[in-house]
Amino acid sequence: MKQNESSLTSLVSAFGRAYHSKYDTPKIFDDVIANQLISEEEFSTISKNMMNGIEFFNKDIAQRFKDDPDKILKWITQVQLSPTPLARAAYCEKVLLHELKLGVNQYVILGAGLDTFAFRYPELESSLEIFEIDHPATQEFKKKRLREAKLDIPNNLHFVSMDFTTKFSYQELVEKGFDHKKTFFSLLGVSYYLTKEEIASLIHHIFANVPTGSSIVLDYADENLFVEKGMSNRVENMVKMAAASGEPMKSSFTYQEMEHMLEKLGLLIYEHLSPNAINELLFANRTDDLSAFETIHFIHAVKK
Repeated sequence: MKQNESSLTSLVSAFGRAYHSKYDTPKIFDDVIANQLISEEEFSTISKNMMNGIEFFNKDIAQRFKDDPDKILKWITQVQLSPTPLARAAYCEKVLLHELKLGVNQYVILGAGLDTFAFRYPELESSLEIFEIDHPATQEFKKKRLREAKLDIPNNLHFVSMDFTTKFSYQELVEKGFDHKKTFFSLLGVSYYLTKEEIASLIHHIFANVPTGSSIVLDYADENLFVEKGMSNRVENMVKMAAASGEPMKSSFTYQEMEHMLEKLGLLIYEHLSPNAINELLFANRTDDLSAFETIHFIHAVKK
């Protein structure tokens, strides 16, 4: 991964969260810090690039709103860009806040990007150690953005530079203060880009040195990923965009395959949310275009 690629990926993700926080009502996930990590120029540039791509996303919408770029941008963010990142972040934090009541005091974010959890929950500084794992280039970019935003890094936030998709190292975590304690992991927006063997290997290594009761929230694509078009072809568009960017989507699972894989790794599925369940939990009664992606599922799995 090159510096500019890691920066762009994390910036676009932060853009989606910032846009939702500023313009959408009601909020699915209100990331009030994300906007501080994007310059006004970048927000404007990403917005324009999105709007210029409307012909790819939907020719009918391009025609209908050709004189109203703000409506084009809202449509792209609500239909294509934001639903899955917003929903998985909201679900993950809901589970994490519940796990804190059950004794978790370590949180490991795999593929953290420009995550802002530590900055939105300052009250957890003395009770939760947070370890953000990501590519070295992405983390340097984030630290630069935090300095520019004059955001002080909390004492409980630890950056661990690692390409965990190729090799997961507990030693690097331990050097940052990680301990053999009940731990909560998040692995979001990552599984689609790994093979099934790579996902199994990663989860095996993640849970090798944590006690029973430690758990993970992850999202995965189901067996319809490569055949489902989705609303306004958004699933097909997602797959095409990933391939065009040089990071093709590689894996999809039936629920039974996912359950079997996790069981072999010593984990039990505590909760599974299908697209319909995600819609009911997070998108019910909306009057805009936000809705759960047709092929994306969420799982909370616990070490036996």
